[in-house]
Amino acid sequence: MSNKSAATVSVQEPIDHSIELGHGNSPAAWSSVTVMLVGVIIGCIAFLIGESATMLFWIGVGVIAVGVILGPVLKAAGYGVGGSKLKSNGH
Repeated sequence: MSNKSAATVSVQEPIDHSIELGHGNSPAAWSSVTVMLVGVIIGCIAFLIGESATMLFWIGVGVIAVGVILGPVLKAAGYGVGGSKLKSNGH
């Protein structure tokens, strides 16, 4: 039970759902997430195999790290949301 009185509880303003949030729908985001997903799958398979697949688990962790780095690198290269490589050139 809350000790706050009804007068101290604030009501938040309604959220404007008409604003485009930009959910990272770009080649940079998709590539990064796909590579990290592959790393997670590798790690899960290693986990299921057991102690003999410790090296495979760390390979999966390395693949996840590559995916984490890949997103910002591709964004800097112009493949992020609104990037220079994605703009229409009029053709």
